Order: sequence, then structure tokens, then C-alpha cells
Amino acid sequence: MNIENRASPSIVVVDYGMGNLRSVQKGLEKAGCRATVSSDPSRIESASGIVLPGVGAFRDCMANLVNSRLVDPVLGAIEENKPFLGICLGMQLLLAVSEEFGTHEGLGVVPGRVVRFDRNKNLKVPHMGWNRVHFSGPSPLFKGIPDASYFYFVHSYYADPDNSDVVSGWTNYGIRFCSSISTGNIFACQFHPEKSQHWGLKILENFGNIVVGQKEG
Repeated sequence: MNIENRASPSIVVVDYGMGNLRSVQKGLEKAGCRATVSSDPSRIESASGIVLPGVGAFRDCMANLVNSRLVDPVLGAIEENKPFLGICLGMQLLLAVSEEFGTHEGLGVVPGRVVRFDRNKNLKVPHMGWNRVHFSGPSPLFKGIPDASYFYFVHSYYADPDNSDVVSGWTNYGIRFCSSISTGNIFACQFHPEKSQHWGLKILENFGNIVVGQKEG
């Protein structure tokens, strides 16, 4: 896969001590993107596009972002309309509040809460493995990808945005939950594109093309 025969601007994968950073970077590079991993606020501020991955507990990830002084650079990039991609916990961090291990504030970019799957529905938690994503509307992140394609998930909590208009994909797991978000320059997915083989790499390629288009525009 290649980024539409144009020079690829720099995409920074935010390093705040949580997440499978190298696999995300390698996935972006395999998709034809020029990607670096950095915890340097100035590198994040100068990047053409931002990727925020994440695994682990919401509370710990927010604490690491704060302690690394990365909250302002990340929010600044979003406010400057730079393309942003949140992956797994990086998607959940966009919301206002998480109910994981208490109540904890997130970045507050997307109004809503992060809630746990209901064990009373006889579901295995975490939700782990391949599942379909059903598109709820057009999103450049899903360009060229068939509706109801399979992607790889690992999570016990999911995003519940206040406004369903930001939801670009839904997945069924006991309930119908939000598995991707698209609003303005902000894109996010609960699944792991870097672990989702062909269509996952297509997601990363599409994000690279969004960054290129934004830079050229």
C-alpha cells in the first residue's frame, strides 16, 4: 500500500509510556506513511498528523499524559485542525469521563462517557478477537473498505458519546456499541488497525492520505 504517490508528511505517534507504539509505527510505515514515535511536545506540535494509541487503564494513561506534559500539545494539534487518530484507549481518552476503576476525567474533546460491558449479559469480558464494524455514514477513514468488515478488538470498556452524529461505526457485542468516531479532523477506532491485517492497513493508509490532503490544502 502506498500514499497516493505523494510525499508523506510526518505523522507522530504519541509516546506517553502506554500502548503498542512500535507496532502502530510499523503499521503506518507498511501503509506508506512516514511515522515517528515521540514524547517531545515540540515534535508533536510540529507534526502534520497525530496518532494516539493506548492500552491499559484509562486513569493511568491520563496520568501519564499529564505527567509527560503532552495534554496541551495533543489538544493544540486538534484545535489547529491537524488530522488526529485515536486507537483503542486513545479513542476512549477523547471522551469527557471514564467509569473505569472510579470516575476519571478524559481530554473532553468528545462529550460522553466510557462505560464497561455488562457482565450480566453473559458476555466474555474483555471483548477480544475479530468482529464486524458496520458503518453509520461516510468517513474518509473507511474509504475503499467494505461495510461490515472485520477488525481486531481487545477491550473491556467502550465509548458512549452523547451525540450519535460523531459515530462512524458500530459493532455488536451483546449490545450495539460505538466502535469508531469521525468528527471534523478527529478520527478514532476502538479496534486495533495495526493488528487487523489488510483492512487495518487500509485504515492507516487512509489516515495517511487525510494527512497529505490536509497538508496540501
